[in-house]
Amino acid sequence: MDSAIYATISETMLSLEEAAAFVNAPENGAMDMFVGRVRNHNLGKAVNAVSYDAFDPLACQVFRELCAEAIMKFDKRLRCYIAHYKGRLEIGGISVVIAAGSPHRDESFRACRYLIEELKLRAPIWKQEHYVDGDSEWVQGHALCGHHQKEGCAHG
Repeated sequence: MDSAIYATISETMLSLEEAAAFVNAPENGAMDMFVGRVRNHNLGKAVNAVSYDAFDPLACQVFRELCAEAIMKFDKRLRCYIAHYKGRLEIGGISVVIAAGSPHRDESFRACRYLIEELKLRAPIWKQEHYVDGDSEWVQGHALCGHHQKEGCAHG
C-alpha cells in the first residue's frame, strides 16, 4: 500500500488521533478532517442507532482509489486517511473519519471534501437506521451535492 494512503473498514471505535497522526508529516502545514457521526433524526424520523455494513475488500479498494485520485488532483505530497465503521452505532457514534494532510490548507480542505463526497457516491457501504418507534430501514447514503451539479462542490 502507498505510504501516503490509509484505508480501512473497522469494527472497533475509530480514532481521530490515529487519523491526525497518519496525515502528519514534517512538510505539512495543514490537516483537514471530516468526522461523520450518528445523529438522532433523519427525514422526520427519530433515530436511536444506525448499523453499517460493507463489502470490505471492495470498499477499501474504492477508498484507496479515491485517495490516489485526490493526490493526483490536489497535490502529489498529500497524505490521505479513510476509515469507516462497520456495525451498530448509537447516537453520537463516529461512523467515518477522513483526514488529509498537505503543505498548504487549500489542498487539504479540497481533498477532504472530495474524499467524503466521492465515498458517499462510490463506496459499497450500506446504512440501516433504527428508529425510536422500533422500526428500522435500510437507507441510501447521499453526497451533499449532486454529481457534477454545483459550482464549489468537489466535482467542479
